[in-house]
Amino acid sequence: MNLFLGISASTGIGIGKAFVVPESEKRVIPQNHILPGDRDKELEKFERSLATVMTQIAAQMETVKDTSIPSNKVQREIFETYYLMLNDPEFMKGVRTAFDKHDYNIAYILNEKTEESAEMLEASGNEYLAERAQDIRDIFGRVLDDLLDYHPFKIDTVPDGSVIVARSLNPSDTLILSKRKIAGLALIEGGVSSHVGILARNYGIPAVFDLHKITEEIEQGNTVIVDGTAGEVIDDPDALAIDEYKKKIEEIKARQEFLTKFRDKPAQTKDGTKFKIMANIGTVEEAELAETEGADGIGLFRTEFLFMTNAASDISPAHSRGAVLSEESQFEAYKKVLQIMKGKPVTIRTLDAGGDKIINSAELKTADEKNPLMGLRAIRLSLANPNQLKTQFRALFRAAKFGDLKIMLPLITSVEQVEEALRIAEKAKEELRDEKIDFDGNVPIGIMVETAAAAMIADCLAKRAAFFSIGTNDLTQYTIGVDRENANVASLYDEFHLAVLRLIDKTIKEAAAAGIGVSVCGEMASRNESAMVLGGMGVRTLSMSAKKICKIKELLSRFTLAELKAISEKNLKNI
Repeated sequence: MNLFLGISASTGIGIGKAFVVPESEKRVIPQNHILPGDRDKELEKFERSLATVMTQIAAQMETVKDTSIPSNKVQREIFETYYLMLNDPEFMKGVRTAFDKHDYNIAYILNEKTEESAEMLEASGNEYLAERAQDIRDIFGRVLDDLLDYHPFKIDTVPDGSVIVARSLNPSDTLILSKRKIAGLALIEGGVSSHVGILARNYGIPAVFDLHKITEEIEQGNTVIVDGTAGEVIDDPDALAIDEYKKKIEEIKARQEFLTKFRDKPAQTKDGTKFKIMANIGTVEEAELAETEGADGIGLFRTEFLFMTNAASDISPAHSRGAVLSEESQFEAYKKVLQIMKGKPVTIRTLDAGGDKIINSAELKTADEKNPLMGLRAIRLSLANPNQLKTQFRALFRAAKFGDLKIMLPLITSVEQVEEALRIAEKAKEELRDEKIDFDGNVPIGIMVETAAAAMIADCLAKRAAFFSIGTNDLTQYTIGVDRENANVASLYDEFHLAVLRLIDKTIKEAAAAGIGVSVCGEMASRNESAMVLGGMGVRTLSMSAKKICKIKELLSRFTLAELKAISEKNLKNI
């Protein structure tokens, strides 16, 4: 019996026979010089292969037309994404421009452009966008396979009930597996935000990634247990272990069925104290999931993901930097989210770029910095680019006509920053009035409290801000001086550090004294112990990943307000 430790990509437990996917031979891309008389033939080959793959994708979309079925909906969205990629005029222009400039064969040019685009996404500094690089390689890899008449291993030969053990899977492979009864996925490569991870969660397939050398050490046909909740894979377990995990499977099923009962229930303590449980989102699609999971609204819409996706789509030959997201594109995205939420409150954060979130646009004034997390980021970047901020305000005020919208400013450290942002907001309103464009100017504008500076002057900020939202992730790392992305100091990152808790407590009290609302949208909001502590401190609005909403609703229902306060007091006195 061997134990492998990885990262959880999809919770749950699966037991099955190992199907070890053979390492495919690396696709060899020839680099040949093309004679002038053969250039048209090369382009014709490319067009045929492109059309072949597009026809395949279109046929696959036809098999999932009924999007009222959740699994069909996710599959169709991925097929549509791939179809759009194949029809992307900017990408095709880049391929043809490069082909015209050089005398190399089209397969070589296509592979170069594919890798160029994928590497740009991987360098974005954002996990979600980095995972989209796999999608680009997957779909244009299919075009290359057709061009080169290359026939890799067919995943549809995997028997039902198998645990797939592989280096990696393409999203298209996972879509095929969705039609089979797969017990689990155990992969060397892959990310939690990858389409493979998303699909595994959608289909309820337990999955563990980042399992080093697993394809070398697990033999074909061995019994394997995939514990997606713990991030563990057990090879060749004994009978006792199998029986133990079968019992766990039944317990998980019962627990999941129980939690679904809380989707449409109000969040409240055992003695009736009401809470609002909101969702954090980064895309329009995530708003649909939030609505499905019973969110009371959107507590944080991270708009930088919209900007990053837009900039990443610029894949010109010279890596030229793209245009920032237009007012109209922003307006449509914000409007769509408000419509999805059907009158529930939606808090949209202005651009929180810089630091670890890079936007590749020539229109944004940025700087090369030794310590970007302390540099030109978030509200600082927006105030350094007032036209961009004004454009975002214009789009937000226009969209506000379609729902209950609030605007939130990130990484505020002074009253002057709030005042300057409010002046830009007023200019946006003046322009809209002059242009006779319909908008709602009565949108509350609040701030994120995610630095010790903001927490310490919360009483002053409360005179300018309509509400507070505490971002506990940044508040923790800035307060105790620990980079939350640095594995070398990960053990020092502590949201329950007394300094962090005291700053949160001060912020909550100052908000109450000023009569403004306060919420928490950091990771603390979604963890059991910290959610209880925050509730005891007086927070009544918690915002989190949509999938965690039912869990927190159920948790709160088991405690009285007095019990939550006792838990908070214990932690605040933990000297």
